[in-house]
Amino acid sequence: MQIKSAEFVMSNSDVAKCPKNRLPEYAFIGRSNVGKSSLINMLTQRKSLAKTSGRPGKTQLINHFLINKNWFLVDLPGYGYAKVSKSSKKTFQKFITQYFSLREQLISAFVLVDIRHEPQTIDLEFMLWLGEHGIPFSIVFTKADKLKPNAIIKHVEDYKNRLLETWEDLPNYFVTSSSNETGKDEVLGYIEDLNVHMKIDL
Repeated sequence: MQIKSAEFVMSNSDVAKCPKNRLPEYAFIGRSNVGKSSLINMLTQRKSLAKTSGRPGKTQLINHFLINKNWFLVDLPGYGYAKVSKSSKKTFQKFITQYFSLREQLISAFVLVDIRHEPQTIDLEFMLWLGEHGIPFSIVFTKADKLKPNAIIKHVEDYKNRLLETWEDLPNYFVTSSSNETGKDEVLGYIEDLNVHMKIDL
């Protein structure tokens, strides 16, 4: 897929105020400081479409970006960052849950995981919640440029083994790096395939 246009449409904390049209949506979410904004900018080839920050927890709204005039990339708040106030965390965790539960336009979520670290309980629990609610998702391993190839393979296998403790089938996964564009074509190609199937189904 070639990204010809990418534009910010809206930010809000109320799922009812999200775009009313029926364009397919793909939601990106992960722990704070996982490199989500950098990944979005890499995928869209826009240096500052999503705001990057040295302060984790910066994204605290549902952000819609219209891609190629025919699908939405949705940037959701990160989870699991302790320095966000409890009241703020409770508020945006609530609308994250509402987004996934109520947003009929959502085709798939992409759960971002820092490949440098061992499987984190908070990520595994969030994936389990998605599975229990029947929400399709893929895992996106980020920051692959920080590891050597053999270490990447080992860390992915560690994650697979942990998932197989509770999952019968493993979700799709992608290994990415925002620095060298690893995985860009694979992620965008996957979204393109899903969009084609959606049109067939409609």
